[in-house]
Amino acid sequence: MNIELEAKFVNINPDEIRAKLKNLGARLIYKERQMRRKVYKHKTEYDNDWFRVRDEGDRITLSYKKLTDRSLYGTKEIMFVVPDFEQACRFLESAHLKNTNYQETKREMWNLGSIEVTIDTWPWIPTFLEIEGKDEEEIKNVALKLGLNWDDVLHGSVENVYAMNYNITEEEVCDWPEIKFIDIPEWLEKKKKIF
Repeated sequence: MNIELEAKFVNINPDEIRAKLKNLGARLIYKERQMRRKVYKHKTEYDNDWFRVRDEGDRITLSYKKLTDRSLYGTKEIMFVVPDFEQACRFLESAHLKNTNYQETKREMWNLGSIEVTIDTWPWIPTFLEIEGKDEEEIKNVALKLGLNWDDVLHGSVENVYAMNYNITEEEVCDWPEIKFIDIPEWLEKKKKIF
């Protein structure tokens, strides 16, 4: 399995990030687009692993992910392109995997050299930035060029961003059946952290 080297930064200003990326000569791969995904897990419990089918707008991907820890090197991934979203979901269901949730997101992607920079928007939390690459020093260098503080970095999946903004656990987020671009549910609004 490949290690997914990815650094996440919250509390960003997307317009400032776009301006900095343009000034650095980054190439816009695609403007913000909505994506959808379904997450699947084993019916028997395994630790911190899941399958994901994601419609990225121009391609459909099927991934297996395993989170070993919340460090830069803590997420392992196998990903490949598949021809059809619904067919990939049926395949996982036929393999006796359980669909645990449906998620909608918006993503804008840039390349800066060999580094992929995405501006990600998920329902009910502030937009954040992810920097992904194959080399830790290159990722740190891009973060520095964008004016980001490495001491503020987060690693792993998006549940930790929800937990930063609400009085919930990361495990609770995994149990939500849907994360969609609708008004924030009343039960979640009541758990919002006041900063």
